[in-house]
Amino acid sequence: QVQLVESGGGLVQPGGSLRLSCAASGITFSSNPMGWYRRAPGKERELVAGISSGGSRTYAVSVKGRFTISRDNAKSTVYLQMNSLKPEDTAVYYCIAGVISAPRFWGQGTQVTVSS
Repeated sequence: QVQLVESGGGLVQPGGSLRLSCAASGITFSSNPMGWYRRAPGKERELVAGISSGGSRTYAVSVKGRFTISRDNAKSTVYLQMNSLKPEDTAVYYCIAGVISAPRFWGQGTQVTVSS
């Protein structure tokens, strides 16, 4: 049984930082691409960042230079460091595993709210 469990969401002021974590189980973590999607209210779901099994990274244009994705294969955990947060980053963030463009597995999501 595959489980992706996100943590680290919350309320933060504009310009602040948050780090999301996603602990995976039930998959061979080191051989899987991992990533983060988000869905903002009234908007389509979008890819935020992805990281291949070899460590190659991809980012949405809107977050490039502000967000950093990383993985710790020993802990079967993927992270999303989010800096310089903006109100438009407010969304539910989902951890994914598998092909980045067509993920096979999804976490339950964690809410990130950027507001003063």
